[in-house]
Amino acid sequence: MKIAIVDYGMGNLHSVLKSAQAAQQRAGVEAHISLTDNPDVVYQADKVIFPGQGAMPDCMAALQKSGLGEAVADGLQNKPFFGICVGAQLLFDVSEEGNTAGLGWFSGSVKRFATGLQDAQGDKLKVPHMGWNQMHQTRAHPLFAGVAQDARFYFVHSYYFAPSDASIVLGSSDYPESFACVVGRDNVFATQFHTEKSHDAGLQLLQNFMLWDGQA
Repeated sequence: MKIAIVDYGMGNLHSVLKSAQAAQQRAGVEAHISLTDNPDVVYQADKVIFPGQGAMPDCMAALQKSGLGEAVADGLQNKPFFGICVGAQLLFDVSEEGNTAGLGWFSGSVKRFATGLQDAQGDKLKVPHMGWNQMHQTRAHPLFAGVAQDARFYFVHSYYFAPSDASIVLGSSDYPESFACVVGRDNVFATQFHTEKSHDAGLQLLQNFMLWDGQA
């Protein structure tokens, strides 16, 4: 099995590679995992991991410049696909960050957290939302196998998913209001949080991805 981690020049992705390799070992599967900027390698892969960090306008521009866009679109259509953080945000129609058009795989937008947010005690909540937070599974999914309900994952983001279709929401978190943090449909699964920074829970998701056939 070949797994491609798409490197379109946005961020240090070696932590994603290391976590994927650790997940592969835990899953006990034979796989060649490559961090690649070569569209042919992405086309030839059996599974695709699509990370991203930084500003969405920069990520979209880098993706278009890289020539990887068509290979990513092929992955979305044809093989198990895992989007992470800005890689997940890019799957929506548009983002409020720079009014940036996304890939349009999921209908909906990516919105910025409001200013002046407060928690239940009246304390100010900072934007970006940074640190550990619970993920509440709202729908069953094969990638949630072995992941506890309300397990904690690591977030760093100022923008969040606002899907048009509620049926794609698989998990949510609160800051302070509920927002979608895991979405998926068919062969595509995507998280706002960083699986590679989320210790055992993140590794479990990636381990499940190694074993996943792309059926929801």
